[in-house]
Amino acid sequence: MEALTANYKNHLDQIIAAIQNSDLLASYFEEESEDIYKQMIESFEPHIHEMYQIVAEKSPLQLIALEKALLNPGLEGMFLPKILGYAVLRGEINSDYKYLRPQEHFKEILLTIIDSANFEYIKSRIGQTIQVGFALSSDIWLTNLLQDISNKKVKTFLNHQRMEKYRDVEPREELYNNYKRQFQGQNFNTVSFPEDVQQFRIYQQSLIDFLIFRAHRRFNNESIFPSIDKFVNNSAFYNEHGFLEVIMLIAMFYDVSDTTKKKISQLLDQFRKDDTQFVTHYFKNLLKLYRDDVEITPEADKRMSQIINKNVSDSVTEYYNLMNAVHTKGYVHPDTIVQVSQYYEAHKGLSIENECLRDSIYGYCESFLNNLDTDSYREYFEINKVYISYINTFQNQKFNQRIKDLSLDYIKRLLAVYTDRKGKDYQDIKKFVTATFLDLDFKTEKELKELFTAKRK
Repeated sequence: MEALTANYKNHLDQIIAAIQNSDLLASYFEEESEDIYKQMIESFEPHIHEMYQIVAEKSPLQLIALEKALLNPGLEGMFLPKILGYAVLRGEINSDYKYLRPQEHFKEILLTIIDSANFEYIKSRIGQTIQVGFALSSDIWLTNLLQDISNKKVKTFLNHQRMEKYRDVEPREELYNNYKRQFQGQNFNTVSFPEDVQQFRIYQQSLIDFLIFRAHRRFNNESIFPSIDKFVNNSAFYNEHGFLEVIMLIAMFYDVSDTTKKKISQLLDQFRKDDTQFVTHYFKNLLKLYRDDVEITPEADKRMSQIINKNVSDSVTEYYNLMNAVHTKGYVHPDTIVQVSQYYEAHKGLSIENECLRDSIYGYCESFLNNLDTDSYREYFEINKVYISYINTFQNQKFNQRIKDLSLDYIKRLLAVYTDRKGKDYQDIKKFVTATFLDLDFKTEKELKELFTAKRK
């Protein structure tokens, strides 16, 4: 966690001063009306939220420090329900939907809310959040928390959020996932970069999740580069499980300094020399990234290709030589298709290298079709020939199914637009799909008939 810099402190002080000098607060002190408190929320919380988003985007390592600063009583408890939710969702959970570690930041925010003079008005906004936080916490942690609270009224409120049904995994999982969806698209991601081995082992997954989250979003990451540089140069981590995955993420998705790029390249060279299983470890991490919430773009491949030392003769070098060809000529070029086929045949069909190659090619197919508008459907007719070439090369059922699903989604988009069954567009689409999907075993004759006779709104 980084300390809050002076510019953010000054900004927050200005918001506090505006609240404390406002007519709304004066009226609230006079009348102690919930309606006036709601008006205060409507007037001032957007300004707090705007500041929060600036810090989250530009200085994410300062978020915890900001949240601690937001506990200032001068803010009259505003925005605390929001950061309480952020604290609940940041906690790393296991397969039983329980926190791996006690969530002391959640506790700190909750105790501040409890002690707030405005608790009666805040509590209506935090019930579900507390239910989730309590459900994910251990009984011992909850018991210790409640023992420290002397106010009987508050204690009763908190006990009501501790629900028996969430002792079972399934209801707890449903509660967590439903709650998490409410925060979809919101940025409250932060991390403390580890400084020693013990911290790395504890916060490894949090660090990976943080780097993945920021990897393909348009954030300014300059503020985290010093922490990245320090992490990469810490030799204590080099033998740790998970270090390779972290530096792969950094190499592919972050425009770090040339010095750090050189250091990562040297480390990879050393790992390739010392670890007889390096190739397997590398491709396992790459495959995991392909299947995580991150898009491995051509730019990401190019960055890694520039870092990988091509003088080392192994499957990693072969893979990035092929990726260079894919990026240079394009995955639709006949020469590229031939090179992909040659590489694929040189490795066992179920090899992890070929799994990565299939996912890479599928990524191009997915990106193209997801961004193809319905007016350009004839481009789909043409690109489908390329898809068929890759289907024939890979002869992989999972790849076929993914291309089928991708194609069918696009066809459904077309049929939602071209509804005139006697129109030329509709007939051209029907003719193409009927012939192609049947040849590829994407659909049976009966299913195709249903596709083009089903009622569509």
